[in-house]
Amino acid sequence: MIKQVASSLNKKIYFLSDFHLGAPDHARSLQREKIIIQFLDQVKGDAAEIFLLGDMFDFWYEYRKVVPKGFVRLLGKLAELSDSGIRLHFFPGNHDMWVKDYFKDELNMSMYTAPTAFERNGKKFWVAHGDGLGPGDHGYKRLKKLFRNPVAKWLFGIFPPMMGMGLANFLSRRSRAKTGTSEEKFLGADKEWLMIYCREILAKEHFDYLVFGHRHLAIDFNLGQGSRYINLGDWINYYTYAEFDGEQMQLRSFQGQEEKIIRHS
Repeated sequence: MIKQVASSLNKKIYFLSDFHLGAPDHARSLQREKIIIQFLDQVKGDAAEIFLLGDMFDFWYEYRKVVPKGFVRLLGKLAELSDSGIRLHFFPGNHDMWVKDYFKDELNMSMYTAPTAFERNGKKFWVAHGDGLGPGDHGYKRLKKLFRNPVAKWLFGIFPPMMGMGLANFLSRRSRAKTGTSEEKFLGADKEWLMIYCREILAKEHFDYLVFGHRHLAIDFNLGQGSRYINLGDWINYYTYAEFDGEQMQLRSFQGQEEKIIRHS
């Protein structure tokens, strides 16, 4: 079912993803967090909604009465934006999939664990983090099912926070080392798995914009028939975001790195 909301007059909708706060160390994460806050301060005057498409944190797990240490600037800013009337949406990514109800209860943030359709001002959006979609990567897809299993979540929660967070951070660093720079290479329209996935979706229903995170590349690609694939890049190398003004979607860089955006019109 498509979620429809009438956007406020002269207000915009923003899409961001992949902050990976906590990585690779506290100092660089804090520097990145402050830049994100600058951006949120800049857009709060004209934002009706903000979509956060996952991996805000390099790892997140909510124990029953414990949440991860840090990130107070971001969480405080999101609370401020929510309290001011800006609608917040969050699609957990593969690094922060173990969210529970903290963001919903404290930030009044809408949560989505599957790709979701939205309609705004007559434009249709298909939105997801992007992990586990499209062909291939069967090993990760099996692992994702395991990680999302309630029993697996419960078993991880048995570990004391110090042990659990330490193990998670180790596995996250190992995953990044294994991936290396492969995420920075555009594979071409016929091999990008999210673009293949988009074509499968479009064969069933038209969408104006198909918006994802996860890929860590900033991509704005015309798929034909009035549909565009938008990958939001990240806030590690690109500082990119998408802005919908009620008529058009634009992919931009907050740090002036527009030339790094892969565009195909």
